[in-house]
Amino acid sequence: MTNVIAGMTHSLDGYVADREGSAARLYPDFDSLQGSAYMEEIAAETGCVLMGRRTFDLAGDTDTYADTYEFQVPIVVLTHRPPAIAPKQNERLTFTFITDGVESAVAVATDAAGEKAVTVVGGADVILQLLLADLVNELSIDVMPIFLGDGLRLFDTPELERIRLELVSMNTIGERVSLRYRVVRQ
Repeated sequence: MTNVIAGMTHSLDGYVADREGSAARLYPDFDSLQGSAYMEEIAAETGCVLMGRRTFDLAGDTDTYADTYEFQVPIVVLTHRPPAIAPKQNERLTFTFITDGVESAVAVATDAAGEKAVTVVGGADVILQLLLADLVNELSIDVMPIFLGDGLRLFDTPELERIRLELVSMNTIGERVSLRYRVVRQ
């Protein structure tokens, strides 16, 4: 069975973006992460990436995914409206835009991933929808030792109280603490 691994980086006080919607302060180590053993391990386990439309649009020029994105695998984008012009693709990295909900997005992503994992890279709303629909097998949460003070929280609903987690691993990568949890089905 294909694992669905949802992950994000957040601040010590629990924010995944500041009050302006930027996550830049959460990635002071962005350049050093590129090509690191940490990123290579994540890329090696990933057979498909699932993301929301806002995360997709963060690239600015979405054609750059085909040339520079660390995950050279199929990408499934959950959206209300696909782009008018399809972004550039290559023999490994393709795009599928899903407009009919998280269940369909996970089904397509799982099929595309084959024996590898579906890695969900955001945004916060997509991860929350997946958690509440019981479609996540593991959470991969990186914590940066900064305080944003305000902004967007990943886990900001009491509905998550029912979800039980079991620690799988904990690692440090520079100042970043990487936590991996298994979602315990009850």
